Parts: sequence; structure tokens; C-alpha cells
Amino acid sequence: MKRFPRLLAALVTLCVASPAAFAGEPLDAALVDTAKKAVDNGIHFLRYKQEENGSYGNHPGLTAMVLLAFAESHRAYRADEGPFVSKAAEWLAAQARADGAITGDATPTYNTALAIMALHVIDPVKYKKQVEAGQAFLVKFQSDEDQKYEKTDKFYGGIGYGGDERPDLSNLQYALEALKKTDYDPQSDVWAKAEIFLNRCQNRSESNDQAWAGNDGGFVYAPGQSSAGGTTSYGAMSFAGLKSLMFAKAGKDDPRVKAAFDWIRKNYDFNTHPGMGTTSYYYYLQTAAGALEAFGEDFVPDEKGRKRRWAADLITKILSMQQKDGSWVNANPKYWEGNPLLVTARSIISVNDALRSAGANK
Repeated sequence: MKRFPRLLAALVTLCVASPAAFAGEPLDAALVDTAKKAVDNGIHFLRYKQEENGSYGNHPGLTAMVLLAFAESHRAYRADEGPFVSKAAEWLAAQARADGAITGDATPTYNTALAIMALHVIDPVKYKKQVEAGQAFLVKFQSDEDQKYEKTDKFYGGIGYGGDERPDLSNLQYALEALKKTDYDPQSDVWAKAEIFLNRCQNRSESNDQAWAGNDGGFVYAPGQSSAGGTTSYGAMSFAGLKSLMFAKAGKDDPRVKAAFDWIRKNYDFNTHPGMGTTSYYYYLQTAAGALEAFGEDFVPDEKGRKRRWAADLITKILSMQQKDGSWVNANPKYWEGNPLLVTARSIISVNDALRSAGANK
């Protein structure tokens, strides 16, 4: 049983069946109000899942994601508003290692990226030391000359998870987002190096020097490797590529950005994960929301030429999937999406990004 069934049914009809209804107008007030209530219910679900030690799931990345859901919501929760924030932030900061990583036993770069974003938004002064050390760790982990890579190496400029030696776009997007949102040096060469890797993940032969590159403008997981099979572009990575290009200071008139947005336009769909079906579906929605917020356009003309108000479409879809207890979960459990803590945090972050992009996250 879903929450707010009658209102949601009306909103689905308005936002999905008639996307042009919002053209040139603010998000519908009823949608915004319903979205904020859904976020509140999701946060209520999460706060009562906190471990005694202050963490969420005893996992740095998961704890960081829950903190981001709290802090970036319309409530803008901070440490002085309760132990569900303060104890979590303290536990997270305590996971910092001597090398700057904020992590447990696995995926150190992924966890560190999420952790420094969370600590920075909770209290950039108190956690300045941990954030700066985490930034240095991410930059040091980039596959570049310091790691004995040359620019001709196909993985040059990427950042991996820390377990597999192969960098990938999924992890790079989080690293770049973390560096961008924690105000890392915009003049650093980390951004230009990352662009080289991004080029080699895009199906655009004009800028990708790899022989396999196609020309649909979308992105794959890593050079020559796609989770959708072969070198097929797919949803999450195409949004990750767009977001990463924007963070690396590529403009909207950049041919790579135009090609990526054209792929998104042709494959516009929040009902499924393009190329992946239900697999990593909520990860896809979160990546899409973050990318479209960074891109800074309210509308996506779809393959039929209709102007889609993406924030309304995405919010409406996510709200329609919320459980009665305020949580979200994917029936396809691959990649941890059977974990309601993770999926609820992802859903709240997605709604937060969409509301913020529309100027309604207050």
C-alpha cells in the first residue's frame, strides 16, 4: 500500500501524461508539498534505524549517504538538532585513516567521497581536517603519472574503488562530485586528467581515441566495458558522464556535453533504467537527478519532441514507489538495492536534488 494514493494518482496523470503542463511555471505546489512530506517520512524511517554506535548499517558510505539525505533536505538538519545527526557524523569522522581515507575494509575511494561530502555539509569548520585529508586521498588515487600511468594508457585519469585496479566512471563521478562540492582547487590538474578518462568512456569517436567507440553520445562503465553488455551506452553511466563533464568545467556548448544530453533526450525514461531494466534502478534515479541539477536545465525534450519537466517526472515516479513505513526498496536486490537503508537514502537524495533544481527545497 502506497502513501497518498489519490493525490499521487492525480499527480502521475498531470506530470507524466501531460508533461508540458509545467512549461515555464514553478513546480506544482501540491507536488512540492507531497514531496516534502515523503522526504519527512523517509527521514523518520531512517533515523530509527541508527545503530547504537551512531552509524547507519555500520558502514561509512551508507552512513554518509543517510547524512546527506538529512542535511540536504528541506529541513536542512545539522548536528545540533539531534543524535541521529551528531552521533552519525562523529562516528563517520572517527573512521578516518592516517592516509586520509574515511572507510572500512572495502571501497575506500567510494566511501571517502561520500564521507567528505557529508561532513562538509554538516559542519565544514569542525570537519575541515578530515575533509581536506579525504580530498588528498582521492586525488592521490587518480591513475596518473604519480601512479606510473601515461596519457596513452586507457585508464589514465580515472579513479577506481580501491579494490579493483581498474578505474571506472561510476566511482570517478562520486570522486569528482565530492571534490567539487567540498570546494577543491578548481585550478588543479585533477579535472583535466579526469576529462581524458571521461572521453574514453563516451561513445563519441570524435573525442574518444579508443577503437571501440561508437557515436550515440552515451557513456559506458569503463573504457571498452559496459554493464549493459559490450560497449553499449546505458542510463546511469550516461548521466554520470554528463555530471562529471559539468564538474570538470565543460560548458553546455561543448560537443561532448551536447552528445551526452542528446543520448539522454532520446532515452528519457524514469520508469526503468535504460539498458539495465530494474538493476541498480535507484542508483540510476539518483545519478540522473544529480546530473540534471548540475546541468541546470528544467526541461528535457524527449524523443517525441515533448518538453519534459524532469524534476516533476522524477519526483512523481519516486513518490509512487514509497512504502507505507516511509521507506523505499528495489525488488531486484542486485548491488545492495534490496537494502531499504540504502534505497531510502538514495530516494530522498534524488527528491532533494530535484526540488533544489526547481528552487523548491526550502
